[in-house]
Amino acid sequence: MLAMEPRVVDAVWSAIQAHLPPRPPETHPLGCHRPRIPDRDCFTGILTRLVTGCSWDVAARLSPASETTLRDRRTEWLTAGVFDKLLTEALDAYDRIIGLDLSEVAVDGSLHKAPCGGEGTGPNPTDRGKSGWKWSIATDRWGIPLGWTIAGANRNDSILLVPTLQAVAARGLLTDIETLHLDKGYDSEATMTRCAQAGLTDVICAKKRRPGEPKAKAEKPGTGGPTIKTRHTLGMRWPVERTNSWFSNFGQLRRNTDRFESQRLGQVALAVALILTVKLVKWAKRWTD
Repeated sequence: MLAMEPRVVDAVWSAIQAHLPPRPPETHPLGCHRPRIPDRDCFTGILTRLVTGCSWDVAARLSPASETTLRDRRTEWLTAGVFDKLLTEALDAYDRIIGLDLSEVAVDGSLHKAPCGGEGTGPNPTDRGKSGWKWSIATDRWGIPLGWTIAGANRNDSILLVPTLQAVAARGLLTDIETLHLDKGYDSEATMTRCAQAGLTDVICAKKRRPGEPKAKAEKPGTGGPTIKTRHTLGMRWPVERTNSWFSNFGQLRRNTDRFESQRLGQVALAVALILTVKLVKWAKRWTD
């Protein structure tokens, strides 16, 4: 996976170092306690778990830090807002170097497993009611994440539209959106009202098939018979579908075993920072590959 490429990992670690909280003071009177595990080793374990989806125990076996140390360091960094600061820096760097394209923005949700349950989970309607979670994400024209929210798998996409747009607004990007693309799961008057209240007037939403409406048929070239053109086209929603696929490549997002929303949001923030870093590294090598 490109997120584990040494150049990407080194770049992300260099950014994280600037946001790490101060090291706690030495308190042992004799100074003979076990030395503190370096932050870089803990970052390796946290990254390994996010990418592969392994347990803390396996991540500890693949890094110099113990399972308890990895958990404690993850909690310490979450409390200090390290991953959120890293994300903000990565998004600003991408916007400055490559540039966000807000002419076409799409929003969509994606359901995934959460076998350990916990905060922000619910029965997954697509997985026989098993415990699951979902994210709702907004992306620019090329699939760059702009804002997101998470919830239980039983929450409808249309309900999560407002907090997703609020997350985009928190980054100061909502007013720059020209056209918003939604799938047929958002097809309702309530959605149009919510978009209007957010200041979005150009909304393209796929339509649900109404009762009595004939099914859409694919047009076959070379046939003279009549065809019924569908209103269920993907349109400019394919970038957000691709972004959902990028997220699903991270094992801990695809099958999450954390029990608190703050921990999942930290994982998403780190995953987005890795995705943006991969894009920037590719941009830097665009003339040499």
